[in-house]
Amino acid sequence: MVQGDDYFEEIDIAYLADAMEKGELKSVDLVRFYLDRIARIDSGKGLRSILCLNGKALDIAERLDRERSEGVIRGPLHGIPILLKGNIDTGDDMPTTAGSLALAGRLASSDSLLAARLRASGAVILGKANLSEWANFRSSRSSSGWSAEGGQARNPYVLDRSPSGSSSGSAIAVSANFCAAAVGTETDGSIVSPASANGIAGLKPTKGVIPGKGIIPISASQDTAGPMARNVRDAAILLAAMKDPDALRDLDERRTVERLCDINSIRPLEGVRLGIARNFCGFDSATDNLFQEACKALAELGAVLCDSDLKEESGFGEAEYEVLLYEFKAGIAEYLSAPPAPSSPAGLSGERPPASLEDLIAFNAANKEGEMPYFGQEIFEASQAKGGLGDEAYGKARAFCLAASRDRGIDAALAKDRLDGLIAPTAGPAWKIDHVLGDRPGGGGCSSLPAAAGYPHVTVPMGFVKRLPVGLSIFGAAGRDIALMRIAGIFESALQVRRKPGFLTTLEN
Repeated sequence: MVQGDDYFEEIDIAYLADAMEKGELKSVDLVRFYLDRIARIDSGKGLRSILCLNGKALDIAERLDRERSEGVIRGPLHGIPILLKGNIDTGDDMPTTAGSLALAGRLASSDSLLAARLRASGAVILGKANLSEWANFRSSRSSSGWSAEGGQARNPYVLDRSPSGSSSGSAIAVSANFCAAAVGTETDGSIVSPASANGIAGLKPTKGVIPGKGIIPISASQDTAGPMARNVRDAAILLAAMKDPDALRDLDERRTVERLCDINSIRPLEGVRLGIARNFCGFDSATDNLFQEACKALAELGAVLCDSDLKEESGFGEAEYEVLLYEFKAGIAEYLSAPPAPSSPAGLSGERPPASLEDLIAFNAANKEGEMPYFGQEIFEASQAKGGLGDEAYGKARAFCLAASRDRGIDAALAKDRLDGLIAPTAGPAWKIDHVLGDRPGGGGCSSLPAAAGYPHVTVPMGFVKRLPVGLSIFGAAGRDIALMRIAGIFESALQVRRKPGFLTTLEN
């Protein structure tokens, strides 16, 4: 199938799958399109969204095309190119580095469970996406989207603006049409914030829905991978495959996903009750105005809206940070204890690979020019100073976070007004990249409570502030992932806010 350079831009997974089923498109053509677009635009525009590409992607696509010709179709992701965040293991020649030179060239001995499921679903893993190094957990003065390995990733709408993070490259690549969809990871905001800043849909699933084995960790209690896509239905297709490669072969599950965004009546959200979390507004007036318009649109679609007094309790942020410091020290030691693939090259220093957080700190100190040209590693050092997970301080902080985010937080808010979900602006517009002062987001954010609770959180584009996209957040109780995605999908279908990025150099004053 020969098409123009930009034919596949904004085309969704369902269309691509249908074209392949009809014999109008081959996976190898699609892979070639994305590889060509990445070569032309990712480097040409300085987006830096890609860490590495899969040298065997075309071979994999050809094999999947042969399977299809023989009547073997694994589902709607059969032959579809997907990118993974650079902290997710794949048992091939693509390193898993979290963007750090300390893990340069480190090859995993096997696929993460997540990658194995995607392969089983027929997805082509096209490559690894850039990210905020160590998923933005090295320094409080970091620049989102920067890693020592990949450099500074940039927002495709306005190139001097931040892509947010830490799933920066995944969000950029989806928005700029370098893949059909991508996988990000989130501890607190790292899927929903870059999704919002880059004008796409993203879901942080209920904790435990997606297996975490084989993903470089921050927090055992909060980390999760999740889908990022140009529309909610594509995100749902990817989520289903991440949960179970066979899920979308089941007719009922497939119909659920296909109908996710259907507007089959004048008021498709009739009976849905949503709480407006106004304590997460008031940080940016233009974003607030868009949020008010989004609330009106949801009401016109049939939803009942009421104000909610949900907020973060005093001391919550400090307690969450304490939990992450403890869990990172333990989790990174466990991850690094797994031997890399025998074919992994030696690290930059030629010495043994790092086996602990202490080793990583020493490596960074010895390689300051490459690893710390803009900001340090004070979070690493604070984590290293912590004791073990048996410490009383850790137990108290974790118990407080659970009670404040669940019992006295989201659960209480949902129960009080019999709500199906809570809504708020995901974040404000992207800020200017600044390697001197670091990130300077000024638009608030609502990610911390659902992150600490382990509850689902979906974002979908709701409008633009001076050509910069911002998202609408919908979050709720554990296990309500698809129900929340349905609300987001209907909102998306009704408003059709998303538009592809224009790669502006800067905004006019």
